[in-house]
Amino acid sequence: MRTIHSDQITQAIKKLAQEANFDLPQDVKNTIKEAKKNETSPAGKNVLDQLEKNAQIAKTEQRPICQDTGMAVVFAELGQNIVIEGQTIEGAINEGIRQGYAEGFLRKSVVKDPLNRKNTQDNTPAIVYIKQIPGNKLTLKLAPKGGGAENMSRLKMLKPAQGIKGIKEFVKETVELAGANPCPPIIVGLGIGGNFEKSALLAKKALFKNLDKKHSDPFYANLEEDLKNEINKLGIGPQGFGGTQTCLRVLIESFPCHIASLPVAINLQCHAARHKEIII
Repeated sequence: MRTIHSDQITQAIKKLAQEANFDLPQDVKNTIKEAKKNETSPAGKNVLDQLEKNAQIAKTEQRPICQDTGMAVVFAELGQNIVIEGQTIEGAINEGIRQGYAEGFLRKSVVKDPLNRKNTQDNTPAIVYIKQIPGNKLTLKLAPKGGGAENMSRLKMLKPAQGIKGIKEFVKETVELAGANPCPPIIVGLGIGGNFEKSALLAKKALFKNLDKKHSDPFYANLEEDLKNEINKLGIGPQGFGGTQTCLRVLIESFPCHIASLPVAINLQCHAARHKEIII
């Protein structure tokens, strides 16, 4: 058995919280650069150029890429041969968020109660998912998920007979309804299968995938590309100013489901697809 002290987890999360808000992942930068080559609208090209400059300033000056520094979402993969000393893993993660957001001067965007709306003043609690895996390593993946794109996300229980056609219609409808609100060009996390809540989790998990890599299943890789092309025909364009680059990528996660169901969840992400990970 391997022992990890909770302080080590706290320090790792603190680092990830700041890095995710200051430094856009290279795969996202690559995708924005590619979008700029393909954009035909002058206004769209100008927006994409501004996004690239903004990302560079954020990294150089260690300032947030966006004023909305998000609600922290953490996926933890915990090796079964690890013992955590000190706090629980969830307690350690929240302490890391608390310290990271305070020391990084990041906006505190979490309210203690969804109706009473009193700010927690430290951006906790984070949304934490823990999965046990073989081995003795701990992988922590963190994304500061902003409210604008999150608010435009949707879930629908389709009939199995609606199939791919129904999924495409739902995705296009969702993006069209969202318009400029999620700060396009967007990334679409698409969860297919499971049940009501599982499909939403799949959609969130999809947003952590590397944009430079295609889906491992050719069937879903083709569906991702088809959906991206369909979305880009909508003409919303960067920041809603019109153009051909409304969507940077569609990322799909799937899971077995009941014979009577076809759950589909769409989690939209703005162009600033912030996420970082570390292995302890």
